[in-house]
Amino acid sequence: MNQPGETNAADPLFNQSLEKGLAVLRAFNAQRRTMTLGDVAEATAMSKSSAQRMVYTLEALGYVCKHPKTRRYQLTPKVMEVGYSYLSADILVDVANPFLSELANITGETVNLTEPYDREMVYVARFVASKFIPIHMPIGSRIPMYCTASGRAYLSALERGRAQEILAASERTVRTPHTRTGIDEIMQVLEAARERGFASNKEELFLGDMTVASPIFNSERTPVASVHVVAPTSRWTLEEAEKKLGPLVLECARSISNSVRALV
Repeated sequence: MNQPGETNAADPLFNQSLEKGLAVLRAFNAQRRTMTLGDVAEATAMSKSSAQRMVYTLEALGYVCKHPKTRRYQLTPKVMEVGYSYLSADILVDVANPFLSELANITGETVNLTEPYDREMVYVARFVASKFIPIHMPIGSRIPMYCTASGRAYLSALERGRAQEILAASERTVRTPHTRTGIDEIMQVLEAARERGFASNKEELFLGDMTVASPIFNSERTPVASVHVVAPTSRWTLEEAEKKLGPLVLECARSISNSVRALV
């Protein structure tokens, strides 16, 4: 992690204290559920005194609390207010929910809505089926664009040059034995997705996980999100998923896009 404020030190309007406070909140994750002050300082590349000031302020505001016995810090549910504020203000989520629900009912599988951030897709809506799914991805989870159906659906809707720039800037690590990492190969996959209107992914991010996705556009025909259906390999082959789920996902995405355009 870069030193907070390092890349914005020359900007007189940039508030480095706010950046440091947010860095502390972002440092907590599944691997660091609780931390000491020393842990916070190390995770955020701050001095221990800076970490102490940030943690003290966040604790006073109710975003962090200290366990009375272990004396380790952890996040409080108040942190979720920030994410909820985004979701409640996101018109796309409201517009998409009825269509996502309908798609989940028709397919009997879990349906998700993701939006792009940097070189990742962020889960913003989810309708979970009663059937088993191999991977749990709660709202707010982030997945890379290069090896996921939702990411590829979004990339396929961009100008080819822009999609290639994002792929080149991505850390295309091998997640499973099936992960495609070559730019040329992924660009070919994007071309196929562009022609069909939907993209697919078979066990490239997680084993047992397969998805089919289609991009959502705003009134300016700019891609703003992707809708995808989870088709576990325990129930589907790739050919079956593309044949049966592909057209349904595409129709759902088109319906959402048309509804978004109707609001403008």
